[in-house]
Amino acid sequence: MTVIPQTTANPDQDANAGRAVPVNLRQSGAPRVDAMIDTRVRKSPFWHKSVEHGVRTATVYNRMYHPRLYFSPDEGGVLGEYEHLSRHVTLWNVAVQRQIRIKGPDATAFIDLLVTRAMTGERELAPGKARYVILCNQDGGIVNDPILLRIAEDEYWLSISDSDVALWAQGVNADGRFDATVRELDVAPVQIQGPDSAALLADAGVRDVHALKFFNLKQTTLFGCDVVISKTGFSGEEGFEIYLRNATRDADTLWDNLMDAGKPYGLRVIAPNQISRIESGILSYGQDMDLETTPFEVGLDWQVDLDKPDFIGKRALERIAREGVSHKLVGLTFGGRQITWANADFWPVLDPRTEAGIGFVTSAIHSPRIGRNIALARVPVAYAAPGLGVLVRDPASVEPRNAETCATPFFLPPRGLNRPVATGERSAAH
Repeated sequence: MTVIPQTTANPDQDANAGRAVPVNLRQSGAPRVDAMIDTRVRKSPFWHKSVEHGVRTATVYNRMYHPRLYFSPDEGGVLGEYEHLSRHVTLWNVAVQRQIRIKGPDATAFIDLLVTRAMTGERELAPGKARYVILCNQDGGIVNDPILLRIAEDEYWLSISDSDVALWAQGVNADGRFDATVRELDVAPVQIQGPDSAALLADAGVRDVHALKFFNLKQTTLFGCDVVISKTGFSGEEGFEIYLRNATRDADTLWDNLMDAGKPYGLRVIAPNQISRIESGILSYGQDMDLETTPFEVGLDWQVDLDKPDFIGKRALERIAREGVSHKLVGLTFGGRQITWANADFWPVLDPRTEAGIGFVTSAIHSPRIGRNIALARVPVAYAAPGLGVLVRDPASVEPRNAETCATPFFLPPRGLNRPVATGERSAAH
């Protein structure tokens, strides 16, 4: 482990430097409180199925209730779900990935303005393909990092992470400059993830599923339901997402038949798994990035095509590309008590010499494959090179933990054409 030379950084640098709304670094912990279920927060078409399968913990995501844990402590909790995901096959309720449709003669031009990647000419997304994209505001801050699906020549779906893209896109086109509509659809996805996912879907009647390439789509029927299937997913494992049209009507049919088809494979219902997604370097919007984070801070430089004629945030991102950033998101590894649940707070990262706060952990968990605790953390660029020593102040530990910076992803299981192409490749919601 290398210690940072005294001259490379100001140890008193504010962990919230440059933010208009500081990240709350008060360590309030994870008190056991009941969640109030009411009509203000939406229940997805699959919510009752999650209840039937014994959901134990839920959060709110995109103004919907989102299952986060099913397995009991006797089954291993998050670790038990991770082991089943990595060895067998699992079904996830991810209907919180709301589907925002942009449709009309100007749909491609509109999408090209909204996202930072080039979407026209040689780099145009063909119908039947999907792509991970970034939407930025005028300051270069990340509005959302959805999966973009091109359903038809004049129709795109944005499978969004946790912010209101429909409201944003409607505001951008409030003057009607583009001949295109922005609507949320009655489409709800589930994910089939794990090594046996392709075999399960093949048995369920999905033709040529083994030949489906990463980020490709297949529009078909499944158990009489109208679906779009993509080879994507919010884990490091082999997996698929099934976008169900007419979801309010057909949710039970799809879910129950998938459960029946999965019985020979030991299919289990689990939640999006924190261990798998952090190991794979998949970022979580609201945790690892937000509206005050630019793509250059979180390893998403490859998402920004500054050579395209225009997009929202281009001028700001051109300036940032020239001047550089003050902070970056890095990987950390450290020992001590195993972290078995998502961190409830942004844990302070400290300078190893002075113990002054320099940054904060955004996501942390214990990785069975790495054999250590792993985390993503926002730190000044002087602390961002792999192999540097820092401290992490976990509120459950008496003394700060010694940690070491590292590159991400931490681990990617072999999965052929379904492997993410870069750190931060988000496949869906979490």
